[in-house]
Parts: sequence; structure tokens; C-alpha cells
Amino acid sequence: MDSSAFVKQNDRLELIFEDESVIVVDKPAGLLTMATETERSHTAYAALRAYANNKKNAEKIFIVHRLDREASGLLVFAKTVEAKERLQDQFKDHSAGRRYVAVVEGKVTPDDFTVRSYLAENAAFRVYSTRKRGQGKLAVTHVRVVKRNPKTTIVEVRLETGRKHQIRVHLAERGHPVVGDKAYGGRSNPIRRLALHAVHLAFRHPVTGKPVQFESRYPKSFNAL
Repeated sequence: MDSSAFVKQNDRLELIFEDESVIVVDKPAGLLTMATETERSHTAYAALRAYANNKKNAEKIFIVHRLDREASGLLVFAKTVEAKERLQDQFKDHSAGRRYVAVVEGKVTPDDFTVRSYLAENAAFRVYSTRKRGQGKLAVTHVRVVKRNPKTTIVEVRLETGRKHQIRVHLAERGHPVVGDKAYGGRSNPIRRLALHAVHLAFRHPVTGKPVQFESRYPKSFNAL
């Protein structure tokens, strides 16, 4: 199956790059990265597995990292165990680069800042910050203001760590929840989705070792906010 066939069968999941060891896609909002107890078939992983299995020479797909269901943007998957491990090592040592664009409520100040805390999860699966180091995992988020609007601010976010709901929690705790994020205090949802998009992904290729990077424009609907 070629890339055009993939696009036709998965019109909401865009194929950005593919070679013998990695595959990069642009995930839409509302689609899980991988299965949960309540949803096992409608995921980016399932779509890619079907795509890989239907090739003349079937291939395997391995999950490297995740993106929140409500968010959209770039994801990389591996085709071999070796590629998966080498990519995951880069995410663990923070050498892989990830940047996001978010629209948040209110006027954010200052222009640049870093949020650092320990994140934990309660019984209701809600993530929160704690000062107790032993009860959470260190999370570091770098934020830069792109544009201030009357009621919202567009920010670029660079992740130093990749914890569950990290961006959403850190921005909400600064008093600026992501637009559409009802779970973490968002009061408005004019575009009927979470205004968070993974715009940049960079890593060393797991086979060649050469730096590669990918870009994805955030949805035009963000500008309307």
C-alpha cells in the first residue's frame, strides 16, 4: 500500500514521512495514540498497524511516545524494536525536540518563562502538581508568548520532559488553561476541540544517526480565537 492509499483510508491521519525504520504522522484531535480499556480499535496505532499489515511485505509498528487524544500534531512510530528503543532513549534523555502551539485563556506574562514541578495522578486520573518529590515525576515546560489577543494568548511550548497532560496542567496552574480544556479549568470551547497542536518534532534517525526534523502548521481555527 502506498502513501496515497494510506491517506484515502485514513483521511484524518496524515502520513508525513516513512522509511524502513520510522514513520511520522500528523494526528488529528479526538484520536487516541494507542488503545485504552474503553477504546481499542479507533487509534493511530491501530490505523498504522492495518496499513503496515496490508503491505506486500508486512511490517510491524511500535509506539515511541504519545499525544493526548484531545491534542493534534506530530507523532513518530518505529518499525523495529531497535528503532523504538533508540528513539525512546532520545525522549528519555531529552535530546529529542518537541514544540507545541497552544491558545490559552487570558493574557500571559511574562514573554518567556519555565514551569517546573512534580506531576502526580489521582484516583480520578486527573494530573496535578505536588511539592513532594517522591510522589510525582519531574516535569519541565518552557513557554514563549507568540501573540496576545484581547481574551486569549497564543504560546509556543517546548517540552523538556514528556509527562501525561504536562502542558495542560502547567498552563492551567499558571492561571491560563488551554482553550477547550474543560478538564483543567477551561471556560470556553469555541472551536469544539482542545487548542493544542504539536508543531515540531526532531530526533536523530535511529539507523543513520543523522538529525531529522518535521514541522506541522497548527490549525487555522486557532487564529480565530
